Amino acid sequence: MRERISIVSMASISALGRDEKQIWQQYKSGNSLIRKINFEKFSALVSGLSTDLWEEINELKTTKNYKDLDPSVLMAIYCSRMAYDKVNWGDKEFGVNIGSSRGATRLFEKYHEEFLRSDKGRVNTLSSPTTTLGNISSWVGHDLHNQGPVISHSIACSTALHGVLNGIAWINSGMSEFFIAGGSEASNTPFTLAQMKALKIYSKATGEFPCRSLDMNKKSNTMVLGEAAAVFCLERGENPDRLACISGIGYATEPLKHNISISTNADCFQRSMKMALKGMDRSKVDVIVMHAPGTIKGDSSEYNAIVKVFGSDHPSLTSNKWIIGHSLGASGGMSLEMAILMMKNQDFIGLPFDSFKSEPNQVRNVLINAVGFGGNAVSVLLSLD
Repeated sequence: MRERISIVSMASISALGRDEKQIWQQYKSGNSLIRKINFEKFSALVSGLSTDLWEEINELKTTKNYKDLDPSVLMAIYCSRMAYDKVNWGDKEFGVNIGSSRGATRLFEKYHEEFLRSDKGRVNTLSSPTTTLGNISSWVGHDLHNQGPVISHSIACSTALHGVLNGIAWINSGMSEFFIAGGSEASNTPFTLAQMKALKIYSKATGEFPCRSLDMNKKSNTMVLGEAAAVFCLERGENPDRLACISGIGYATEPLKHNISISTNADCFQRSMKMALKGMDRSKVDVIVMHAPGTIKGDSSEYNAIVKVFGSDHPSLTSNKWIIGHSLGASGGMSLEMAILMMKNQDFIGLPFDSFKSEPNQVRNVLINAVGFGGNAVSVLLSLD
């Protein structure tokens, strides 16, 4: 990295809640927030926003032109307002890069169903502009009266962290001084869940922890979806009031051998982690927040990559997917927030399974991993010093 970047504020919404204190208490409780929900044609395990939180988000629809927006866009607006209210950027220009893996899924499903029912193949006038990936950042920029660049993208499950990387690139280039970056995913829809089930990786587990992320003794895949949004306000240099510094970034891909899997030793993760750690004593990394989707191959390949990079005496390992499931394009943002909260509270959120029970002596340097379909990996190193 050319220069360290400060994370000066953050906000998220998920099954954990919206308030930082409440989110931390939920993490400390050690309880899974995954529940079985009926989706008409089938029921599925998911984690979702509370009814009260959805009511607050849906109040945005009373604003002119907001009533036809997809939940993924409304979630991004709601979350970005919270993060932006915590900074003092005044009338300074800033950029926005909030992505999503699936985008406006609920609206797309609705409009497509209307198209199939129409004898003449007609759809709603707003079907196209309200279902593009670009409208997530565009509406956030509009809502915050931004005059800077607004960018949306989809890089599957590494989308949020790629948004952070993009914000860093714009700041380091001198083209933008401030950036809001992250991801938003309103994934709890019938068609999205049906697609995940078709991959044969969705959890059928019962019991206290339906998603067994980093349980290396599981006998079946246990991925579970969860809806969430997470955004971060970034500034150049080391702001004295920062939450944490981004001191290293890494990214990598690997040749595709299958549409959804990565290599046995996750070559992409090995390269992204090494890039993020360039010039740093690896023994100083206290914690790795892993992508670990709860699948047998996904969890084991990432772990193998960590051993290749750090050896058997690796940092303490954790994940939050056993608590809130996999929020696809927002998941890297949720992991980044978890890392910052552990650093702020100097407390480690571990796993409820027998695997990887070690706890760090401190939480000052944390590596966060995310990867999308096909091995598109990102690693971000956070530091307090």
